[in-house]
Amino acid sequence: MAQQLRDKVASGVAWSAAEKVGSMLLQMVVSIVVARLLMPQDFGVLAILTFFTALMTVVVDSGFSQTLIRKAEPTADDYKSVFVFNVVVSVALYAIMVALAPAIAAYYKLPIINHIAPVLMLLLPLSALCVIQNTIFARQFRFATLSRINFACSALSGAVAIAMACAGCGVWSLVGQRLSQMACKAVLLWRYGSWRCEGRFSRKALGEMSHFSFKLMGTDIISYLYNNIAQLFIGKIYSPSTLGYFNQAQKLKELPVTSAVQSFQSVTYPALAGVKDNPAKLADSYRRVLMITAAVMFPVMTGMVAVADDMFMLLLGERWMPTVPYFKILSLSGLFYPLSMIAYNILKVGGNGTLILRLEVVKKSIMTVILAVTIPHSVTAVAWGLTAMTAVEFVLNAAASLRFARLTIWQLIRSLLPVALLSLTMYLAVTFATEHLLCDMSLPLRFTLQILTGVITYTALGLLFRLEALADIKETITRMVGR
Repeated sequence: MAQQLRDKVASGVAWSAAEKVGSMLLQMVVSIVVARLLMPQDFGVLAILTFFTALMTVVVDSGFSQTLIRKAEPTADDYKSVFVFNVVVSVALYAIMVALAPAIAAYYKLPIINHIAPVLMLLLPLSALCVIQNTIFARQFRFATLSRINFACSALSGAVAIAMACAGCGVWSLVGQRLSQMACKAVLLWRYGSWRCEGRFSRKALGEMSHFSFKLMGTDIISYLYNNIAQLFIGKIYSPSTLGYFNQAQKLKELPVTSAVQSFQSVTYPALAGVKDNPAKLADSYRRVLMITAAVMFPVMTGMVAVADDMFMLLLGERWMPTVPYFKILSLSGLFYPLSMIAYNILKVGGNGTLILRLEVVKKSIMTVILAVTIPHSVTAVAWGLTAMTAVEFVLNAAASLRFARLTIWQLIRSLLPVALLSLTMYLAVTFATEHLLCDMSLPLRFTLQILTGVITYTALGLLFRLEALADIKETITRMVGR
């Protein structure tokens, strides 16, 4: 049974990671092409509306998807009740947001928001159609099919964005990208999903699940607000162009970070929920997932900081160079955020929602102070504040998770410290090579050699010092190739 669970997790992570890496590379290409065709203020306008659509999407789900995954045996009535709730709430929120569009446009002095909002907000009912199907795919560990669907939709939406940008559609190309991706996902999930709206709507079923679900929703709303609210003030206090630079830095930083988080979180949450009654197995699984995640993300994020200047100049051009300082700072948050989300999974598995909500209140109280100090100061200060808060969030989540995973702080430090030291050494090697050995080379050649220097340094040192995480990664890959 234990080996079967491990194989499911390994298979799920492998498929999910493959899709995320593929989607990340695809989105990176699309982002580069579209960024070269559009202006920074176009991204700033969309960032303002994306804040509201993403927040409302959290309300549409209301934490029920996580509750269904956590529940031992959800009934047909459970699924039907949540589905009806999702659809009704999404339609109501769509109407509310369209009604509020003129006020948002007037606040930012951007009349185009009046035209974009009614179209972009269609994401809400489309996302409601995806919730239950996506949840059932996750419960059934059908991550191979889910990965193919996500990649196909990323490819389609990327093609739509590029075609519209080339046609001179401006910010509408970004709207078309978002809508086509969600519509494609809804169609394919229903095409390949097995659920067909069986069962009856039950207020009782919703009521039983809502105690845990609404606490998760409250936590997710608070978390989203504090992670993204700075964008609203940047767009108002500074300018849409400045917001465009900041938003682009966040988007490019989040490509590897979000891919990693979604790959591990979507798979490990149902897997950890399956072993929550076995403390020893839960503790060992938690430690290994943290270690492997760090072994992947630490060198990726520190490497991106090391090559940021040449990467932006080569891929995006001189027009986007003001993004680089923000990108370097925000990339440091990528060291902590994936680990924080894994610790958050442990809290969701072992807790009842109350601890999570209380912990969020503490974290967001700290974040309120950080935002109040940094937003009026400068956009650079905001970036440093967000990065510092990500580190604080990881420390608090990890400390709280120890009561459920039965690990010591020293065990966590011992698992992460070797990876951190190797990543720092790699960063110093790439920086030294860039400043003293590669400075006279052409930009494409220098960028290529920077990447090779980082990969060779990290891999060689990992093998030399027999890094445990690399051994686990190798074992997982070998098993998956064998299967």
